[in-house]
Amino acid sequence: MGIVDDDIERVRTAISIVDIVGEYVTLRRVGRSLVGLCPFHSEKSGSFNVREDTGRFKCFGCNAGGDVFKFIQDIEHLDFVASVERLALRAGVELHYTTGPGAGKDRKRRQQLLEVMEKAVAWYEKRLLEAPDGRAARDYLRSRGITGEIARQFRLGWAPDDWDTLCREIGVADDLLRDVGLGFTNKRGRMQDSFRARVLFPIFDETGAPVAFGGRVLPGSDDPAKYKNSSETAIYAKSRTLYGVNWAKNDIVKADTVVVCEGYTDVIGFHRSGVGIAVATCGTALTEDHVRLLKRFATKVVLAFDADAAGQGAAARFYEWEKRYDVQVSVARFAQGKDPGDLASSNPESLREAVSTATPFLGFRVKRALDAGTITTPEGRARTAESAIVIINEHPDINVRRLYASEVAVFTNLPAQDLVRMVERGGNARVVVATPVRQQAEGAGFVALTMLIHRWNDIAPWLIEALFAQDTYRAAFRAIVETDGNVEAAILLVEGEARDIIERAAVSDFETDPILESRALLAAAVRRELAQRVHITDSDEIRQDRQARITLADFNDPRKANDAAVQLLQWLTNRTTSTA
Repeated sequence: MGIVDDDIERVRTAISIVDIVGEYVTLRRVGRSLVGLCPFHSEKSGSFNVREDTGRFKCFGCNAGGDVFKFIQDIEHLDFVASVERLALRAGVELHYTTGPGAGKDRKRRQQLLEVMEKAVAWYEKRLLEAPDGRAARDYLRSRGITGEIARQFRLGWAPDDWDTLCREIGVADDLLRDVGLGFTNKRGRMQDSFRARVLFPIFDETGAPVAFGGRVLPGSDDPAKYKNSSETAIYAKSRTLYGVNWAKNDIVKADTVVVCEGYTDVIGFHRSGVGIAVATCGTALTEDHVRLLKRFATKVVLAFDADAAGQGAAARFYEWEKRYDVQVSVARFAQGKDPGDLASSNPESLREAVSTATPFLGFRVKRALDAGTITTPEGRARTAESAIVIINEHPDINVRRLYASEVAVFTNLPAQDLVRMVERGGNARVVVATPVRQQAEGAGFVALTMLIHRWNDIAPWLIEALFAQDTYRAAFRAIVETDGNVEAAILLVEGEARDIIERAAVSDFETDPILESRALLAAAVRRELAQRVHITDSDEIRQDRQARITLADFNDPRKANDAAVQLLQWLTNRTTSTA
């Protein structure tokens, strides 16, 4: 659906680009231009220019530029039609549409429905804040940490426990109430309110227009339906709507990250905690339309709900969406039994930490499988590895599968080469651990020490002490390094299990890739170190840790893996040296 060209020009003529930009940017006159700090990238000296005579803007720092419609598109993350409509509303210009004989009529009807929803939002909001019958709802919200100020910010409302109060008092035609799902005709042929005795959460689209409601009963209610959402209408489609995106989109763009929650109070909880990048699905699972919408604002999607349950049927779709829309899906983990709405009151900082330490979606599912297994027996290690490899093999990228197979090898104390072969073949995994031959059950750490003794030149440059998680393996590594691989001399430097490790490594042999084994250790060691550094406050160290996470992802690319290994070894050396 297009807008008539003449109407677009009428809007352009009626609007001053200086006035519009001035609402977002502080401008000062320099010659014939007005100059300020660019709103589209960080800068300290103004390179953002606006010209009234040409109706154009241009940033000489980031190259953003265009007319007033383009400015509104970029600053508010709207499409062209929506930007024209917003400015037309401000200028009082009536628009006409070009596609189809009924396009203009449909657009006008849509505008009517949005106006009805706005009236309903205001009516319910006032009922919550002022009406005596809204006291119980106000008390409930306060018990959840939602003050009057927050209720106003999110325009929360209260639907009274009555049959038709809204329909009678709002002053809207019955057909419009039905079309937006606010009322229906009951068996007696009378209009009845769709929402009764519920706290209401207005749902807005990305432009800020109200399109639906989500309603929650108060504790102690005998209504079996805890939540009730608006039915789908001409202005509301659940699979394409995200609660909170209208408030969060600017922060999402700045952070290049969006948090997807399960419920409305979770979104509010994140915002209360200073994490203004949260949205929620409206009673549905995350859909491709949701991802397509979010991609307009960010490339990183953090799931703040039970992603393991979602992953049972959606894993393949998630991986497909990651590739198709070039997004990264990860999972935030919270204290057991707590949701973001509760944590906003008891431990708001944990919400920020949960987002910053979110685990890639596949990594989250693999860790769940590993934590659920046992590694106390050879058979237990085999079963645990099998369950993890089955999950890993769902991922379409063989390089990602290889990387996670190496991590499973470190966790289960099995040779990385064996598990990597399984993910290269794909399909169902079957791990065989033959207990009579002890070395078959050895893990990546032991394999690396064996190769250090027998193939020093191939693996020594890629090993440091911090790669070994266990003290006995570290002691064995130090002894081998200090004696330049002389087994007899190394054995004299240690005792107990460390000596046993060196003695077994001296007579063992593995036909495996030394680089693969060393990188399996490196990836596990880096993740282990990062997990222990979530409370770091030094800005320089935070920046270095963030870069380490980015570099770790480069292991997925064979072209970057070698340089990534060098950088991560240096990072790990610096970290472990500074804390020694």
